[in-house]
Amino acid sequence: MTIYCDESGGLNAGAMTFSAVMLTPKAANEIHERFRSVTGLRGELKGSRISIVERAWLLELFDRAGGRAWVAVAERDKLAQNPGGTLPSDLALYAGLLNLAIGRWLPETGGVCTDVVIDDGRYDPKILAQVREEIQDGLGQWGRASLADSKRSDGVQIADVIANSLFNIAVGSQRAHRIQRILDPMLASKAIRITELTQLP
Repeated sequence: MTIYCDESGGLNAGAMTFSAVMLTPKAANEIHERFRSVTGLRGELKGSRISIVERAWLLELFDRAGGRAWVAVAERDKLAQNPGGTLPSDLALYAGLLNLAIGRWLPETGGVCTDVVIDDGRYDPKILAQVREEIQDGLGQWGRASLADSKRSDGVQIADVIANSLFNIAVGSQRAHRIQRILDPMLASKAIRITELTQLP
């Protein structure tokens, strides 16, 4: 299995979410190809660019394929401030959410080799390389952490849609109610699980 990772939002937008999606590469490819064949999508699949109906279709395909996800969520108004009264930096929060989401998966893998694929688009490559190394240290012999261009990764694009879905809910966007209705069955079945980050170590 592979864990595909992507984030959505930021503290300036009210919340940051980080999804860690577990799928086989084959399943991720089949979901992505089926979605494109039905919707006629051109270009990168992103949660911020698709309609509610398209989002529902993609998440239905994800659920049918046995996909699962942990999503770490940090809301600005619930996040503990630093001793100086400031909020964590964007990078510190990103790393904290990533570690939390991946940390939820590792005990469930049963020691099976698991690769972790992280979107390389948010930060400078040198910074992300350090993040990747930290994740690799955590994985140890369980798997391999790598960076990927989201445009070339089926799984990362699916992770983007899931992260964006939870971001919409966290900030109470105009689409939040309908997105919540889409996600409710998957939350009930625990195909998608949420963990909140309120304080960095």
